[in-house]
Amino acid sequence: MEINLPPYDIKLREKGGKREIFDFLRRRYVALTPEEYVRQHFVHFLVEHKGYPKGLLANELELRVGDKRLRCDTVLYDNLLKPRMIIEYKSPVVSITQRVFDQITSYNMLLHVDYVIASNGKQHYCCRMDYEHCSYEFLHDIPLYSEL
Repeated sequence: MEINLPPYDIKLREKGGKREIFDFLRRRYVALTPEEYVRQHFVHFLVEHKGYPKGLLANELELRVGDKRLRCDTVLYDNLLKPRMIIEYKSPVVSITQRVFDQITSYNMLLHVDYVIASNGKQHYCCRMDYEHCSYEFLHDIPLYSEL
């Protein structure tokens, strides 16, 4: 799969005829899908290149709204465990569209984070939310953790 994220020491295995990739946040192997491939590379990028603390990131966070269940791909928390960032991943063949941002917005209505990111491994979009002015700003790059 062609993506533009830095390589890392990927741990793959085959189990029951299916390929799996090690998720170092969940500390277990998970099904290797194109979206999961992007997620693992992106999380490693955040930790190894942007200084994000591994212990403040969570993959596959489930949210509930009444009977509806939503699943955030990755959430970054602050030191008080308040959500700060939502990250949504897509397969490299899926374009990042307004529909993807609509999906993130539905999560953010519950979490009220400062940043949202969407990535398909090739394109990465990061927005800083401005709740005071009911707007958001697209950033040129994914910020370092120290800049949040």
